[in-house]
Amino acid sequence: MTATEIPTASTSPADDPTIWRVDDTLWARLAPILTIDKPRKKPGRPRRDDRLLFDGVIWVLRTGAQWAALPTEFGPKSTCHARFQEWVRAGVFPQAWALLLHEYDDEIGLDWAWQAADGCLIKAPLGKRGPLARPKRPEPTPPTAAKPAPSAMC
Repeated sequence: MTATEIPTASTSPADDPTIWRVDDTLWARLAPILTIDKPRKKPGRPRRDDRLLFDGVIWVLRTGAQWAALPTEFGPKSTCHARFQEWVRAGVFPQAWALLLHEYDDEIGLDWAWQAADGCLIKAPLGKRGPLARPKRPEPTPPTAAKPAPSAMC
């Protein structure tokens, strides 16, 4: 595997259990969940392949890169991002996650006896609650009249 090649299930190392691309078997199970049939509002280019765009979403999520850095082999970054947003609005990711957990449990097995959740709760440094939320009244403007004390100049 070269440095520019994106790993697949067959080329990724054995110690890397995560996926970069969806293989044919898994895609056969995921495709019905991700397919959204919506009427076209106007004629234009045909709809892009969901599998290629889903692989692009996996790439963005795995690398943590911005959508602008998406390689062209996954299609246009705007199309990939738009399809991601469409899938989020349709609520397909919880269904896909449940399917992936079921597949993983069948293949390797999940230890449901031990679970962990990670999180962090801290006070927001610029939060608008508490005493800082109340606006302070401005101090009264000091008088600007002449001072009653005699001047040092004669």
